[in-house]
Amino acid sequence: MAVKVDRLDFSDSIQRAAWSEYVAAHPQATLHHELAWADAIGDVYAHQPFYYIARRGRDVVGVLPLFEIRSLLAGRMLVSVPYGVYGGPLFEDEEAGEALRQAMLTLAAERRVRCVDIRSAEAKWPGLTNIDRYAAFHKALPEKVDEVLGSYPRKSRAEVRHARDQHHLDVRFDSSQLPLIWKLYSQSMRRLGSPNFPRKLFAAFVQRFPQQQLCSVIYRAGQPVAGLLSFIFRDTVLPFYSGCDEVPAAQTGANNYLYFTLMEEAVRRGLRRFDFGRTRIDNAGSFHFKKNQGFEPTPLGYQMYIPAGGELPNLTPSNRKFHFAQAIWKKLPLSLTRPLGSWLSASIPG
Repeated sequence: MAVKVDRLDFSDSIQRAAWSEYVAAHPQATLHHELAWADAIGDVYAHQPFYYIARRGRDVVGVLPLFEIRSLLAGRMLVSVPYGVYGGPLFEDEEAGEALRQAMLTLAAERRVRCVDIRSAEAKWPGLTNIDRYAAFHKALPEKVDEVLGSYPRKSRAEVRHARDQHHLDVRFDSSQLPLIWKLYSQSMRRLGSPNFPRKLFAAFVQRFPQQQLCSVIYRAGQPVAGLLSFIFRDTVLPFYSGCDEVPAAQTGANNYLYFTLMEEAVRRGLRRFDFGRTRIDNAGSFHFKKNQGFEPTPLGYQMYIPAGGELPNLTPSNRKFHFAQAIWKKLPLSLTRPLGSWLSASIPG
């Protein structure tokens, strides 16, 4: 029986249930394939979703999440999925995968996009341009909370112990900490010369994933030093958005302690894996920080489809075209970078 591909109707509860059941059962599914991720994006941005579901008879045999982004910086593009680390198609067999690929090609032509950004952990479709720009970092968690510190490399273990014992840092896990986390995050983004995502995006994610999120803030003598919004998917915790007050964080080792306490909390909750997200290979600071925490990089299988006349966009901070703007951004007040960054984020799909 031939595979038929249809666009998902987000208002149809039966179609939503079919999508969700397929994603829940698929071994390669990610948090970003869940409809709650699309719903959160829809709560904040005007990006148009094109979610495709493939069936063979009554059986769902594949899905493909896509959003159309109309970027002021890169033109019109399709992204699977924006503001996420992972995405791309999920399918049962070659026929289903090819049917979804054809749906993507047809949509790209109809929407006249400059490119299609496919963020699969492993490359799924032959013939697309492979993007070797990012690596992921994963590590198994120990079985007991008191084994977390011992799972660190020696130098990082000493840094965590020093932060805990010498600076008396304290952690609080509570979703009420979210506004503070966003303030620390946007402060860090300004320091890096990069636009921040809006606070309402953070709020939308927490609202849409009420049982799959963790908000944590590190305090020193009652003062917030570092904050983190993390997600939970199956047996894995995914730290996602973080920020810090630079000087006290550097003085106390708060960033090391931030992720250490997240690992401890994850073990308490029975989680088995820590997904440290993606990092650009040319981002030496973040790349080496994660390696020093005992993680080994795994190249991500991102791919791009570039139609005739299209081009490969580079919206990363390493793009030399942005260097002057970054230098100016770092000098602007937070009262300006926070709303301006929130506006620009509609053109930068993460």
